[in-house]
Amino acid sequence: MEHHDKGLSYARIARAINARFGTCYTRKAALGRAKRMGLADSSQSARLKTLLARHASRVEAGVTNVSLPAFKPTKPAPLKVELAELRCVEVDPRHLLLVELERNDCRYPYGGDEGEAITFCGHPRRTGSSYCTPHFHLTRDPGVPEERSVSMAPLMLVDEEEIFERVMEEDPDGTDQTQEATQSRESPRPAIA
Repeated sequence: MEHHDKGLSYARIARAINARFGTCYTRKAALGRAKRMGLADSSQSARLKTLLARHASRVEAGVTNVSLPAFKPTKPAPLKVELAELRCVEVDPRHLLLVELERNDCRYPYGGDEGEAITFCGHPRRTGSSYCTPHFHLTRDPGVPEERSVSMAPLMLVDEEEIFERVMEEDPDGTDQTQEATQSRESPRPAIA
């Protein structure tokens, strides 16, 4: 509070606090704390008050040819954003509500802009997807393969007796792992149809 009363900027207040207490507060952290304590005004109004106070003191001192700069609120320059090229699909959606969707209906959403109701495509879904085929392709990157690749890692069949012997060799004291192996060995197996 003492730094704020001296009229220091929030960057200088943060540096002073960091030097005194060995912390690493930022200007934004000091400003946020000042706002929560009710000390911070917006920077424009504080600057304007300072200028008005200087002007008033000069007028009282007899200096009258001082002009105040015009107060102009600063606005950030608009950013120029390149719009992405949109891909579209020629599908005539059924515009079903969420409660009207059936198990195998496409869940591609439509609407939802500024209070507009959200509806869904509703055409038959593609196997393994939540979307119909045109919407499936629309939502995927064209450079990525459509299907998941199957692992080419070699698999090895292992005999149950061999597993039981390995567990018994590694854990002869009869801990949980040995007991589980013994129980699974003794339990009857369901018949495979």
